[in-house]
Amino acid sequence: MKYTYHHIIAVIAVILLAFTSCKKEKAAAHNASSPIVISSFEPQIGTGGTEVLISGSNFTTDTSQLSVTINGKKLKVIASNTNQMMVVIPKKAGSGPITVTIAGGNITSAGVFNYQYTRTVSTLAGSGAAGFLNGKGTDASFNFSGQSWYRSSGIVTDSKLNVYVADPGNHCIRKIDTAGNVTTFSGNPNLSGYADGTGTAAQYVLPYGLAIDSQDNIYCVDPINYDIRKISPDGVAVTIAWGNQSPWSIAVDNKTGYVYYTGNNNPASVYQVTAPFTTNEVITGLFYASGIALDSSGNIYVSTSDHVIRKFAAGTWAGSILAGQLNQIGYVDGAANAAKFAYPMGLAVDANNNIYVGENATYDGNVNNPDQSVRYIDGKTFEVSTFAGSQAAGFANGDGAAASFSAPNGVAVDKNGTVYVLDKNNNSVRKIISQ
Repeated sequence: MKYTYHHIIAVIAVILLAFTSCKKEKAAAHNASSPIVISSFEPQIGTGGTEVLISGSNFTTDTSQLSVTINGKKLKVIASNTNQMMVVIPKKAGSGPITVTIAGGNITSAGVFNYQYTRTVSTLAGSGAAGFLNGKGTDASFNFSGQSWYRSSGIVTDSKLNVYVADPGNHCIRKIDTAGNVTTFSGNPNLSGYADGTGTAAQYVLPYGLAIDSQDNIYCVDPINYDIRKISPDGVAVTIAWGNQSPWSIAVDNKTGYVYYTGNNNPASVYQVTAPFTTNEVITGLFYASGIALDSSGNIYVSTSDHVIRKFAAGTWAGSILAGQLNQIGYVDGAANAAKFAYPMGLAVDANNNIYVGENATYDGNVNNPDQSVRYIDGKTFEVSTFAGSQAAGFANGDGAAASFSAPNGVAVDKNGTVYVLDKNNNSVRKIISQ
């Protein structure tokens, strides 16, 4: 059996802590009138399950009075004496300082524990070949790339963790339940057209963008029918507006209930739907808009084909470039103004206002596009990083950059932080668990 350096140190530390607690601590105790001090902790980087040795003074042997947290998440205390304690970092803790609380008094470390996420990519559903078949997992088939020009980014998740995906080649919206079973939710895979209705009685030509509200109503845009559809949780599809431009992507503000859509035009606009068939143009002058999303404050984010992610302030709609370099194509992580994208497409925002970006909005899902990954924009610092995948197109499950996608056009994130990807050229829906 192989042991890492940190594992050996942890074992030795626990032995020393236990020895000290049993032999020396009988005369020592936490002094509530004196400050708690954290002088250091090791290691300073790791994943969930990492054992961290915290050194300092005025700690306690009474673990019932002791709480250790990072970002508000409790760490398991293995052992403690007045000068040291051994704790375990929980999964999904995130990076941040460590806080020690003893009987109401507390201290926060000057240093930061740097949490390293493991992002594991798997195939939720899809056989890899364009077609139509309901079934479980990889037995099912989607048609995301039967025509090279299909560019759907439509994927969402509901409050029950079901996934819905727009399937343009099959003229319908598919549902994937938590067990991986794929069914037809709305539309008829054997009939292209326009019709409101329930389930397979509804008709679409080219369902592209999807959005979902807090009541699990789904919104769909069809650039051929020029319509915006609202679909209830039981599958009743009703037209609520006609597009002022051919609509490609859609989002909903869960505070106001307003729906926003945009088209892949030049120039493109963003339109606000405040009530059935009541539409206002709120943003103009976009260069081939590809994706749209809103954060918890109602700010709008739009991906455009000049290789940037734009932000529009809620209410005033004042615009700025959030991340990327205008007209500079590439694949570069880093600070927002130093990062580069390559035809960014689908957007999703999580509960902490972090932004996920699906790449490769090229007209044919070009496998030579310099970015075939899912990117991540930190909601506080706007630092850009690769969430999963890389520059290389492929079809491989694995962790982080070891996984590969081919035109990951659509992204969605559920309430637990799990990310789902519409992987166009692989005709599959991928799942990314981050912990």
